[in-house]
Amino acid sequence: MFDIDDENLHLKALECHSRSCATFDLTLSEQVHNMSNFPALPDAPVAEKRPTQQTVHGVVLNDDYHWLRAENWQEAMRDPAKLPSDIAAYLNAENDYYEAAMADTIALQKELVAEMRGRIKEDDASVARKNGPYLYGRRFRAGDEHPVFERTPCAGGPAEISLDVQVEATAYDYFNLGAFAVSPDHQLLAWSADTSGAEFYTLRIRDLKTGKDTGDVLEDIGSIAWADPKTLFYVRVDANHRPNKVFRHTLGSDPAEDVLVFEEKDPRYHTGVGRMRSGAFISIQTGMNDENETMIISTSAPETPPQIIAPRRTGIEYTAHHQGDHFVILTNESAVDFKVVLTPVDAPGAENWVDFIAHEPGRMIIDLACYRDWTIWLERSNALPHVRFVKTGQNPQHAQTITFEEEAYSLGFDPSPEYDTDDFRFVYSSPTTPLQTYSYPLSTGKQVLLKEAEIPSGHDPAQYITRRITAQSHDGAGVPVTILHHKDTVLDGSAPCLLYGYGSYGMSMPASFSTNRLSLVDRGFVYAIAHVRGGEEKGRNWYEAAKFDRKVNSFYDMIAAGQTLAAEGYTSQGQIVIQGGSAGGLLVGAVVNMAPDLLAGVIADVPFVDVLNTILDDTLPLTPGEWSQWGNPIENEDAFADIRSYSPYDNVVPQAYPAMLVTAGVSDPRVTYWEPAKWVAKLRATKTDGNALLLRTNMTSGHFGKSGRFAALEDAARSFAFALKAVGKV
Repeated sequence: MFDIDDENLHLKALECHSRSCATFDLTLSEQVHNMSNFPALPDAPVAEKRPTQQTVHGVVLNDDYHWLRAENWQEAMRDPAKLPSDIAAYLNAENDYYEAAMADTIALQKELVAEMRGRIKEDDASVARKNGPYLYGRRFRAGDEHPVFERTPCAGGPAEISLDVQVEATAYDYFNLGAFAVSPDHQLLAWSADTSGAEFYTLRIRDLKTGKDTGDVLEDIGSIAWADPKTLFYVRVDANHRPNKVFRHTLGSDPAEDVLVFEEKDPRYHTGVGRMRSGAFISIQTGMNDENETMIISTSAPETPPQIIAPRRTGIEYTAHHQGDHFVILTNESAVDFKVVLTPVDAPGAENWVDFIAHEPGRMIIDLACYRDWTIWLERSNALPHVRFVKTGQNPQHAQTITFEEEAYSLGFDPSPEYDTDDFRFVYSSPTTPLQTYSYPLSTGKQVLLKEAEIPSGHDPAQYITRRITAQSHDGAGVPVTILHHKDTVLDGSAPCLLYGYGSYGMSMPASFSTNRLSLVDRGFVYAIAHVRGGEEKGRNWYEAAKFDRKVNSFYDMIAAGQTLAAEGYTSQGQIVIQGGSAGGLLVGAVVNMAPDLLAGVIADVPFVDVLNTILDDTLPLTPGEWSQWGNPIENEDAFADIRSYSPYDNVVPQAYPAMLVTAGVSDPRVTYWEPAKWVAKLRATKTDGNALLLRTNMTSGHFGKSGRFAALEDAARSFAFALKAVGKV
């Protein structure tokens, strides 16, 4: 999910090193691989050591760089100008060092940006979709960073602008649209925006006839849902950036008088609201990664208290969809890879759940949509997705399947916003096939291509090859690896490789098309995605196999992917640049500690690397909810030892490291800026080589970098230029 070109944590440290050496025959030599690729580096900033200690489970933890965590971090997240001067000075010094080290790539970066921009249709538009009396869509004007949302009456007439995001964004360095929800009568638009990167959104209500916002302004908003044209449910985010309160707002009233509908007391749980496709119910869902609870409120009686469908139970997940006189529920109860059950609307408790789509081990049901007359679901097996559907009242064993022929591909699930329809859409792409939007009327099954992404500068799929290979990990597990390369690339081990991975929270990495990647592939790179454990590419057990004390499997899988790519001639040891972001940054941070000689470089985007300190700090926004992934090191000594054994920051050792580019964002609420900053400071003070170690902190945005479709290309170009430089291609 943090691919640089996307269009969207057991073993003690020394044991970890020795086992990776034994398993993968890697040496931890002091050899410098790529020092000559970054000649004449200036003197690097040296962060001051200010030793601090804390004792946890009888273990003394020393931290020389704890001071980089601002005491007023919550204030600085909203306003980076409030960052303490000594911290800001260090981050700016690192930014200056980055600019000096990469100065010889400025022309290359401009070339890359121009190349990538040339593949973007500047005046692009979506395929409009019917919702009530209008066809809704969005378009871009040539040169604009942000889109215009518009609608056209189905009965005929000119297009009407719903929201011109480019105009709204003009006054801000950063602008990210959050909520966009039209009222049930299509007269009003609820929309929100974040203007700092800190993900604190302000919501406004726009009159779609006048194009003007009303006086309703709601601050620090999460998800929203219309009950009726005058009643809006919304989630408010607290000071710790946790969405935990649901309010009901009546248009025109003072927000201070909004009714608190629900408050989540468990800090592990985050809360969201939505309107079911049938329009009959508002749903309130509260939960963490592997457990949740759903409540409903009738939209015809929005003032009634929420009704629980099924009380929360340890390890049980479920998502409810309304269809006629029953709810259709996707759940993992007695179904590792999920199943679908039916339950009556008037008695929805788990005791009344009846299996509808039975559980099949290894076949993961990912998503579900319910129309009045159809049930549609997205499933995945062996890392490949499929769409299936069945008419209401029919046996799901007779479901029809939408199939595809390519060896590796990505599939997007795109049901209609309407309930009484048979219109279904999906989007398809592969590493060689640009994004295609299809209409699939369920009653006829006649697939229609509505749009294929246009590449203005040209694209010939025949020039590229996609492969899916399997790497054998340390315990014999077969790790899928998706590969893209130019047909003229010689596969004799001489090609450099960018190997991407994530491997956490059950997030699966799609084998999708990206125009940006072509800039590396056209320069001789092999681009590979390692579908490591921690995702759900091979079912729920693929995810469960990399949680708690099994997190190390993700790291071994990534190393195995690199080793296999080298063994099969796609690249060679010392020619691989690994890349990952956020929790994928944990992956690459652990791998570079374990197997540095495999690598030419590392790109770690907003990396989750100070894992132990973060998961010990329950005041941070995400920490309590993370305990279901890594364990709770505050209460559990074994979890503490597990996390300590692989946390990249805690396992930096005196050895040679490859060239590294690390990024951060001052306003980031997900991976706070001090994690990458501390990691770089410790690496620079500890490592034994002269290779480049660069930290670039965005001082005006957060987790997702720059906003806007063209501005984001600059971040991609920096990463690509670093990768090319790390392997001697600059």
